Amino acid sequence: MSISNDGTVVIIKKYANRRLYCTSTSTYITLETLADLVRRGIEFEVQDAKTGEDLTRQILTQIIFERENKGEGALPVDFLRQLISCYGGGSQSMLPTWLDMSMNSFAEWQKNWSQASEEPAGLEVLFAKQIRTNAEIFERTMKMFASGGRGDTAAGDAAVNARPTSSEPSRGGPAADEDEVASLKVQLERMQDQLNALTNR
Repeated sequence: MSISNDGTVVIIKKYANRRLYCTSTSTYITLETLADLVRRGIEFEVQDAKTGEDLTRQILTQIIFERENKGEGALPVDFLRQLISCYGGGSQSMLPTWLDMSMNSFAEWQKNWSQASEEPAGLEVLFAKQIRTNAEIFERTMKMFASGGRGDTAAGDAAVNARPTSSEPSRGGPAADEDEVASLKVQLERMQDQLNALTNR
């Protein structure tokens, strides 16, 4: 029985034997079924069958892990290293916002791919636009992080510009946090360089 996309959140129960049970169809399903639901845009929540604990994040991560193990690698090694380095650091708090905005932007980019590929130089323009968008997202996230997550971009501008480089740590904060912000600035500058290289061709 197929799981319909009627807008409701599908509840999946995970049992101690690792089996997954779909309450909508009263059938056992696999991780591949869940991956298909993601591709179809069907929302679901995976719960521990005994405690009701939300296991959705764990299961989604498991799906990615299995895909990577099958050789369908979509995550560059450098990205994985950078991702791991964010855990436990000052940038961890803003990473989810940055990734969420970036993936939403990428999804929009995918929609425009077919149309752009039919036009002369369409893909090059699309790439340039995507790099510009990524840089803007990155900058907004940095501003939110600098303003304490309040969404105050004006305060974030002042905070980001006032931050010293990694060699000049602020008196009130650890040098490690300053290093992370400096590293983020370098990444933003690299994005801008990529954009300039495309637009100057």
